[in-house]
Amino acid sequence: MEIKELDTERILRECLKKGGDYADLYYEDTLNTSIVCEDQRIEKVISGRDRGVGLRVIFGLKTAYAYTNSVDEDSLLELADTISRMVASGKTGSVAILKGKGLESMPVTIPPSSVPIDRKVDLVEKGNRCAWTMDKRVRQVKVVYGDGLRRVLIANSEGNLVEEERTHILYFVHVVAEEGGVVQTGYEPIGGTLGLEIFDEDAPEEVARRAVDRALLMLRARKAPGGRMPVVLSSEAGGTMIHEAIGHGLEADLAQQGLSVFSGRVGEEVASKVVTVVDDATLPGKRGSFLYDDEGTPAQRTVLVERGVLKGYLYDRLTAMKDGVESTGNGRRESYHYRPIPRMTNTFIAPGELDPGSIISSVERGLFVKKMGGGQVNTVNGNFVFEVSEGYLIEKGKVGEPVRGATLTGNGPEVLKMIDMVGNDLGFGIGTCGKDGQGVPVADAQPTLRIPEMVVGGEIGKE
Repeated sequence: MEIKELDTERILRECLKKGGDYADLYYEDTLNTSIVCEDQRIEKVISGRDRGVGLRVIFGLKTAYAYTNSVDEDSLLELADTISRMVASGKTGSVAILKGKGLESMPVTIPPSSVPIDRKVDLVEKGNRCAWTMDKRVRQVKVVYGDGLRRVLIANSEGNLVEEERTHILYFVHVVAEEGGVVQTGYEPIGGTLGLEIFDEDAPEEVARRAVDRALLMLRARKAPGGRMPVVLSSEAGGTMIHEAIGHGLEADLAQQGLSVFSGRVGEEVASKVVTVVDDATLPGKRGSFLYDDEGTPAQRTVLVERGVLKGYLYDRLTAMKDGVESTGNGRRESYHYRPIPRMTNTFIAPGELDPGSIISSVERGLFVKKMGGGQVNTVNGNFVFEVSEGYLIEKGKVGEPVRGATLTGNGPEVLKMIDMVGNDLGFGIGTCGKDGQGVPVADAQPTLRIPEMVVGGEIGKE
């Protein structure tokens, strides 16, 4: 039985029969394909379907949530009855007549569902062959392809009904190279809310070449010098630092619990006047984009920091109710198994006016970060540590020799206040962001940035 054939209003009324301020129903039907190549052979080809419904009631700023993969009316009414008994807060809640626009979706030129599996396997094999044949120092190669088609229907007691079809694709190559006992890695991903047209711009072989080139470059790189020095972050570095150093701290649930260094600071100056931070789920084709969030709120562009001043937080419906504001459309969940929570989408520092080359030439000696690696941040105090997967020395205003093993250590709010030059470019990175046991697709970005002084981890005293 299709979800649209069910009496959704009746199910919502059942959720609210013993009280509650709000109820919603989240239906999801997902088709996924995953292909993994390791040790020069296809290790996994997995296709599957998962379908289910999550029901939620908000009462007294608390949440009751339950889910099932039995998508029939009797099962959902039984689940709704179970939730209603969790609430038991008073008079019956009301349900408005549901109104919607019908199924909507972002543009996709070549839907993955229309492409046979052998063509997808061929894309993986092309990347694998290219990586192995590029250089004899390559020791390991892993190529992963994944796609997903997710159809969601979200209905709530306020009468809102939305239906959206979401297409996602992800492809990455991970390479290990070795020479003389030195081992280095290279990693290159592509992905977004696109179909197989993504390979028209980034062919599998080109993705593999970039991964191999990065690993080989780091083999010949010398160890990075350590100490305090100017740092220029390339737009190619992606927005890992902005995502971790400030993004999570601006998610409303953390801010409300006092678990963010930005808690209670709206209207205060939290960054340099040249810094504007935006979260925008409306960007076409980006990995964190959608038409509606997982509560049915329309996607939007939210300015979080404007010319250094904190303007607000990223809200889902529950946290918005707590602060007496509207949701910013950031209620997201990994699947119907989870309740929605505030999450980033596509988060970035807005471009400035300076030529990136002029930013590099302004530094006599420092570190140029072309690609960021992994990292971690303490949202309570803002302290962070990030790895640099591709870095170079800046010498006399020019990008010099490559260095490896560098880390960036600092405090998010302090670094944001120190940024004094912002380029007119913008480069995106992609990833899957984890929080509260849930992973959701995101993108992050930044222009070229100059930070006059940062602590760079490396070999102390080595210049």
